[in-house]
Amino acid sequence: MPDFNDLTLLPLCVGLTLIGLIASWAAWRRRGLNAGIRGVAWSLLPVALYLTNLLELLWDVVKASVDWVTQLIFSPTVWAGIALFGVSVVLFVVSGFVKGRTAPKAATKDSPKAATGQLPQTASAQPARAPKASKPGKKAETSEEFDEIEDILKRHGIN
Repeated sequence: MPDFNDLTLLPLCVGLTLIGLIASWAAWRRRGLNAGIRGVAWSLLPVALYLTNLLELLWDVVKASVDWVTQLIFSPTVWAGIALFGVSVVLFVVSGFVKGRTAPKAATKDSPKAATGQLPQTASAQPARAPKASKPGKKAETSEEFDEIEDILKRHGIN
């Protein structure tokens, strides 16, 4: 792509601004003040970009992007890099699935619990105990509370 210098950019920007101002005047006559003001705002942008040197920056970005795309399309080393990136992503996803399917290290292959993914209980583990009911009346009271909760849940369609 050719590089533009100041001698080519300034007349281009001034020309675009003049064409935009003429179109803005026409828009104001046909569609009203709002359209005309919006057209003037758009028309002033080329000269503003030129005066702030943003036009050259924008040109450099476009040029670098086009160069990168052409290098990407025609370079076998870049395609090899893209292939390796794809393989890396696939391996990362597969490792997540493999991690979820492996049995814990504490269970052995021959153990029937290894297939279910449960850990065997050790001697220090104690079974869960049922809460003690201190009074017979209190047990009936909690049972009624649970019955009320069940009724509320059934009314709302939650089982």
